[in-house]
Amino acid sequence: MNPKSILNLFSILILLFSLSFIFPIIISFVYDDGAMALFIKTLVSISMVGFVGLYITRNIESDLSQKDGFVIIVMFWIVLSLAGSIPFYLSGMSPIDSVFESMSGITTTGATVISSLGELPESILFYRQLLQWMGGMGLIVLAIAVMPLLGIGGGQIYKTEVPGAMGEQRLTPRIKETAQALWLIYFGLTCICGFLYYLNGMSVFDAISHAMSTVAIGGFSTHDESIGYFNSLSIELICMLFMLMSSFSFALHYFALYKKKPLKYIFDPEFRFFVSFMIIIFIIALLISIFISGDNNSPSFRELAFHTVSTVTTTGFSIGNSSSWPFSISFLLLIGAFIGACSGSVGGGIKSWRIMIMLNHAYKNIMKIIHPNSVISLKIGSKSVDDNVATSVWGFFSIYVISFVILLLAILVSGLDLESAFSAVGACLNNLGPGLGIVSENYASINSFSKGVLAFAMLLGRLEIFTLLVILTPMFWAK
Repeated sequence: MNPKSILNLFSILILLFSLSFIFPIIISFVYDDGAMALFIKTLVSISMVGFVGLYITRNIESDLSQKDGFVIIVMFWIVLSLAGSIPFYLSGMSPIDSVFESMSGITTTGATVISSLGELPESILFYRQLLQWMGGMGLIVLAIAVMPLLGIGGGQIYKTEVPGAMGEQRLTPRIKETAQALWLIYFGLTCICGFLYYLNGMSVFDAISHAMSTVAIGGFSTHDESIGYFNSLSIELICMLFMLMSSFSFALHYFALYKKKPLKYIFDPEFRFFVSFMIIIFIIALLISIFISGDNNSPSFRELAFHTVSTVTTTGFSIGNSSSWPFSISFLLLIGAFIGACSGSVGGGIKSWRIMIMLNHAYKNIMKIIHPNSVISLKIGSKSVDDNVATSVWGFFSIYVISFVILLLAILVSGLDLESAFSAVGACLNNLGPGLGIVSENYASINSFSKGVLAFAMLLGRLEIFTLLVILTPMFWAK
């Protein structure tokens, strides 16, 4: 461990993060919403912390080990979540609510404790969206550019876990170029999304705000009614398109744009699996809706299509009151969020690639029982997958289930009913946001203990469990 090198890195990170407060300050000035002072205070205080850290670690040469890499990845989210909570706290929210809201934003979860968004200053509304946007890009850079090079977060598994478009090759030879390419794609999608939102009736403020949370697969909105506030089919279609784009691997976008290989989308097995799975979920939900068509609370085709995309991509936008839908439909969509988006994307969940490996591995074992002497290789598409990788994926799934059960028990102990507790843990662990029951709209009514547990669940899900659990083991800190 090299604490001074880690401190030096985070001092730089804090200083860069402090620059983000310039944008809500500008928004506050433009709208004269009275919140400028709290962002200025936050900017000054965070900047001072960063400069002090740089002063302490001056003349330190960066020499980071693999162990340091694990700490950096975890602390990246924790430090930014704590720093990001300061404006919420200064605006009058409790410490736990502030951390919950910030953690939800930076992990692109989209769960909120705010019940009346319309009463908030424009600068705070914009700041929430900005948190999600920065968290989404941070995830992509870490997952595609940093983690494989550090060999952490399942780095060895990563080579076969990422979509077929990636294979075992890097996007670019250098991490700097990789990060730059990903930033340009991410920024470009945000700009296009915002422009299309504006052309279809959103104000400039709403267009920019929702573009950031859409491309980040975040789900935060500037209105309590979410996307349903605009009551526009064209806006909903744009939102669905960009939720899907961000749920695909950014490696595929890179190959399509930089390598001029758009067919990578079609030939990628994870892409085909993810799209097929989403269509199946929608068809089943539609059939259930038709079967119980006599129920006045059944969702329309439009609502069902939007919510299927929003939930399975783990975004969390809504266009209607899904809490009044038949439980079977809401639960089905929630299960879809457990599968989640593609590897190398902004989305949460277990990830489609892991599900593919587990299904194919299960099929292989069934065939081995039927034909004991046969030699059956594990393949995803045309690519063979080592059995060790499959074992690691099953190990991840086991830890995921155990973590889910422990978190669920903790929430149940706090007094939440089973429906609300199950959905809350699932929504936060999969970085979805809205749940069922009393957490279908917001998390304001649950107690502080539950909020703390769910904030931890968001972090656990965002770091895909192993990365966080590794540093919580005593053996990790042993010399």
